[in-house]
Amino acid sequence: MIVCTVLLLAAAPSYAIGSVNVSDAWIRAMPEGIPSGGYFNLHNDTGRDMVLTGARAPDCESLMLHKSETTGGMSTMHHVNEVDVPAGGGVTFAPGGYHLMCMGAGPAIKPGAKVPVTLLFKDGSKIVAAFSVRDAAGK
Repeated sequence: MIVCTVLLLAAAPSYAIGSVNVSDAWIRAMPEGIPSGGYFNLHNDTGRDMVLTGARAPDCESLMLHKSETTGGMSTMHHVNEVDVPAGGGVTFAPGGYHLMCMGAGPAIKPGAKVPVTLLFKDGSKIVAAFSVRDAAGK
């Protein structure tokens, strides 16, 4: 089992376990009571398929994997149990697609802050990345 904790350094652009990298990680600060979305890029250079199964953050009461989709002009959002991250490939968590849903955001989730998020994989490995907190407009 690979377990790596990365120091939360403001200058560090990406975080990695072995050859799985997290970059462009950010979370949207929303008014109290409104869920916050988390976004990032995940790239897998391990040579084997990986499966993201969850996430946790001390500043969220719960943090879930979600996916937004538009079909026939109707937008929906639903919980997903896992996200495949193919060997040599990647997955983008972005508005309108896969994202993390932070319910019960704590006071640390305010624009300009950085918050730690742990990504959990099916094989038991974990990666901790600092997510920059942006305002409701994503800036």
